[in-house]
Amino acid sequence: MVKSLILFLLLACTFPGYAQDYFFKKQAPFNPDIPSPEDFLGYPIGFQHTRHDMIVAYLEKLAEASDRATITYYGKSHEHRKLVILNISSPENINKLEDLRLQQVQVADPTSNMNADNLPIFVNLGYNVHGNEPSSSEAALLTAYVLAASTNQEIVDLLNETVVFLDPTINPDGRDRHTHWANTHKGNPLVDDPMDIEHNEISPSGRTNHYYFDLNRDWWLAIHPESRGKLNWYHQWYPNVVTDFHEMGTNSTYFFEPMKVNASKNPIMPKENYTTLNEAFAKHFSKGLDEIGSMYFTKEVFDGTYPGYGSSYPDLQGGLALLFEQASSRGHVQKQNTGEQLTFAFTIRNQYTSSLTTLNAALENKTILQEYQKNFFKSAISNAAKSRVKGYVFGDENDKARTNAFIDKLLIHRVKVYELGQNINTGGKSFKAGEAYVVPTEQPQYRLVQSAFETYNEYTDSVFYDASAWSLANFYNMPFGEVSSFQMGKELKEVPVSGFTAPQKSSYAYIMTWNEYNAPAALYFLQSKGVVATSAFKPFEITTDKGRRNFGFGTLVFPVGRQFISADSLHQLLTQVVKDWEVDISTTKTGYSTSGIDLGSGNLKVLEKPKAVMLVGEGINSYEHGEVWHLLDTRVNMPITKVPMRNFSRLDLNNYNVMVMVSGSYNQLDSNDISKIKDWVGAGNTLITSRTASKWAIEKKLVNETLIEEEKDTIPNKEVKRLDFVDSREHIGKKSVGGAIFETDLDITHPLGFGYTSRRLPVYRNSTVWLAPSKSPYGTVAKYTENPHIDGFITDENLNKFLKPSASLIVSPVKSGRVILFADNPNFRGSWYGTNRLFLNALFLGKYVAVPK
Repeated sequence: MVKSLILFLLLACTFPGYAQDYFFKKQAPFNPDIPSPEDFLGYPIGFQHTRHDMIVAYLEKLAEASDRATITYYGKSHEHRKLVILNISSPENINKLEDLRLQQVQVADPTSNMNADNLPIFVNLGYNVHGNEPSSSEAALLTAYVLAASTNQEIVDLLNETVVFLDPTINPDGRDRHTHWANTHKGNPLVDDPMDIEHNEISPSGRTNHYYFDLNRDWWLAIHPESRGKLNWYHQWYPNVVTDFHEMGTNSTYFFEPMKVNASKNPIMPKENYTTLNEAFAKHFSKGLDEIGSMYFTKEVFDGTYPGYGSSYPDLQGGLALLFEQASSRGHVQKQNTGEQLTFAFTIRNQYTSSLTTLNAALENKTILQEYQKNFFKSAISNAAKSRVKGYVFGDENDKARTNAFIDKLLIHRVKVYELGQNINTGGKSFKAGEAYVVPTEQPQYRLVQSAFETYNEYTDSVFYDASAWSLANFYNMPFGEVSSFQMGKELKEVPVSGFTAPQKSSYAYIMTWNEYNAPAALYFLQSKGVVATSAFKPFEITTDKGRRNFGFGTLVFPVGRQFISADSLHQLLTQVVKDWEVDISTTKTGYSTSGIDLGSGNLKVLEKPKAVMLVGEGINSYEHGEVWHLLDTRVNMPITKVPMRNFSRLDLNNYNVMVMVSGSYNQLDSNDISKIKDWVGAGNTLITSRTASKWAIEKKLVNETLIEEEKDTIPNKEVKRLDFVDSREHIGKKSVGGAIFETDLDITHPLGFGYTSRRLPVYRNSTVWLAPSKSPYGTVAKYTENPHIDGFITDENLNKFLKPSASLIVSPVKSGRVILFADNPNFRGSWYGTNRLFLNALFLGKYVAVPK
């Protein structure tokens, strides 16, 4: 078999028929009026990597040439590549596709009596969410061709009862990044040496999207246009089966579900999903792969606990989500550790085989799948009826923008949200009618309501493939509470507007609250237009055009008389930011406060516009780099200079007043480089570090701080407790903190805490970097509380020995400057709206932090 695969690559161009038969000889004959992928592209599938625009063009050609296919455009990526789905079925089904859609939506509605007896089975074949796992998009082209052009009776019969939604490339930006790399470095003859550059992308790799986010974690978080477009499409169809094709290490084989046991002690997913249904499909997958001689495995790894995978989110919508993992050639051919050659064509054939097998399995289990989906949403209602919790109230009256962002997240998942119709006190929190909202539990999306608000601390397995905590309410630092009874107002069909009105024109001063999420973005816009802004380092109460108002730490004041622009221009700009950024701005005619500092106080400090630089590239965590970039690009509209590590020697730090160092090794920086950074900080500038970069700063003596670390055993030849080797992975895995949520006590009088109104702040931790509290009594900005655990898995040792005594955020002085050290990642996956403010405060206000010695 190995020799035949090599021969395929050598002879593909000369004998295109051979190349085609390698994949789909069994599905012949084909309609000669419909071009094959090879006819259209000019090369056989597997000969090289296919660009996304050519993939889309081919599917568009199929939709034009075949009466079995139409194409849907569900969005564009960050880099404006088309996101498409090819709809494939019998001509009869294609002609009534909208009617079928409306019926399928009714089937999924637990209040409807519609049954699925006369409906086809709906299958979404999803490919290439990780851009450098490219075999599946190539398999998508083969699958599309077979379904659109084969006249084989098995295919014709299949399409009479199946509607296929083929999404060829979920992550086109990442795919094209990798495609360019693989094709650019392809050798002639091919090079199978794993050390060859073709098989070793530079960082950031093509796995991620434009901003280096993992889109396979974004179904739940819905941050990016790729995911948001797909979710909006998904909830128009509720397909019965969804595939999620991936690749893994070159020296592996092939994985299909079942996965390993679900990690939650009481998973919210019905048990039959990951037992009965998975087992039924597994029999088909094993048979299909056995027929072509491919090795495979199941059950040993991966878990579907986190609801944001392509292989888990559909499970929470009454569908069956299926994960596939193919050993990757990471190029065109690569030698495995067995000495065999793994070709690109071979990886494609496995994915293609599983694609068709999925359709056959779905058709054979059609009735079971349709009944399962109907019962799934009905059981959501009945399960909710049994719960003592009848709803969740939420809302932060001090930050409408953050509240609205949370509402947006619920609505995109089709969670029903209502205005709160009465004042409610619950869990020590107060919620006002008209300013808060309620989510009833008795609704079809009850399981997503649970995912958004419930927290967990008991698990059947301690080793997670990814995060062990994902409660969105904590991501957003959203005040919420459980209720057993409530009054609802009107249902929200879209995200509310803030309702802030433009300020009256003033000849004295304007005042903008700092607690709104968008306040830093509004400030940067105004600074870019030459507006002088001052920040209140102590609170005050003053008479405004909106009455007497209290203003907290960080409040921005814009004195009219201190501006370098006209009063008219200032008013126009402030009016614009209220509209564009939804911030709260008042007008005052006096500088005399009824309490607190006056507007001429030295506690109102003039703010300098941040000029930020960030080190990126080899050795740097591209996820964190992308999270900072995404935050500033998409929510603050603030540029940040991204400097590759290889260019550090040429970097003039004097052009910047803030530098960001996200997690990384920073091994490329020598003692002279470290001195350069330290001198720059000492001159009055701000360095912001996160996680392992904070550890690096401490270990390199950039700051005078310490880490809490494991005590070294001083007893020689101490007997070690024996453990069974088979359990080693679980024992070692427990020591990590894979992703959990903890409570901190935040100093809201500190500039880094400005804008927060509660000292209790949830943070996300997915590392074992433990910062000892600052040696200065004022330097520890956020420390873990006495009982910090909120959600997710952590061992007792990590919790009590390391987490509880440690700090989450400290500031350390370096002469006239400062280093701001985050133990955690405040911008995790673009979703931690609750802690973004800490990072933005560091950018905008860090310069004004003076740590008493």
